[in-house]
Amino acid sequence: MLVRAVNLIRFLLTSTLFSFERSNAKTTDRRRIVRAAAAQRQEANPNRSRPTAGVRPCNAYRDRVRAALGYPLEDVAARDGLRLRVTCWRRLKRWQRAGVWKRLHQVLLSKLRQAERIDFSRAVADSSSIRALGAGKKTGPNPTDHRRSGSKHHLLIDSQGIPLSVILTQANRHDVTQLLPLVQAIPPIGGKRGAPRRKPKLVQADRAYDSDPHRAALLALGIQSQIARRRTPHGSGLGKTRWVVERTIAWLHWFCRLRIRYERLPNIHEAFLKIGCSLICWRFLQRA
Repeated sequence: MLVRAVNLIRFLLTSTLFSFERSNAKTTDRRRIVRAAAAQRQEANPNRSRPTAGVRPCNAYRDRVRAALGYPLEDVAARDGLRLRVTCWRRLKRWQRAGVWKRLHQVLLSKLRQAERIDFSRAVADSSSIRALGAGKKTGPNPTDHRRSGSKHHLLIDSQGIPLSVILTQANRHDVTQLLPLVQAIPPIGGKRGAPRRKPKLVQADRAYDSDPHRAALLALGIQSQIARRRTPHGSGLGKTRWVVERTIAWLHWFCRLRIRYERLPNIHEAFLKIGCSLICWRFLQRA
């Protein structure tokens, strides 16, 4: 199972679709090829008038390289890279529906527990809002961004910053409404002899999660809670242990696909969330 997880991670890192930290090198190479091909055609046919600036071909997915090389725009060759992005998106959606990314995250968590890197003595919950370019499901007016359309990432980590569960909601959903779903979304983490672990011993959160019914619900599950009270002076000491969740959120938002939501379908963005959590777990596993 670890070999399969490693192969999936390598595929994500080498695929053009999942390269989150993408540079403009490919765009620069493409423009250089277009200019070189246009110069060669101009030297071969000096009497031919040059194309008008800013005019792009309307066929073959507006591919200027094929036009500059003189290929017919109506004949799109098979496996020429033009349909690579569409194929990757379909594969991403199909694997999300089949639960591949969820299973990958669970396998990596099991390997981390086997390496004794996961600490179930304490878990920290927090959330962060992002901007959404366009409407769609699980988007709503962001109260912290002039009511612009946005989504919210709800995250639960262990004491070291390893993401245990993540949920996507609209930006106007309150944080406390996702506290119990976050705890219930923790997958069964094996890796050692005995029953798999599914819940931590203690859950910490800030004042946004202050709710006595939720404290009672966590206690009924056998989980202690340490949540700051509203309208109380600062100095509870939670900031000394809660900073790890802020660091993990910063790691997730370092990926450009998770910093801003470009996708209209929520399952696509949820797939990217699972991939980001899996990459963070993979880095922890490499250190182990």
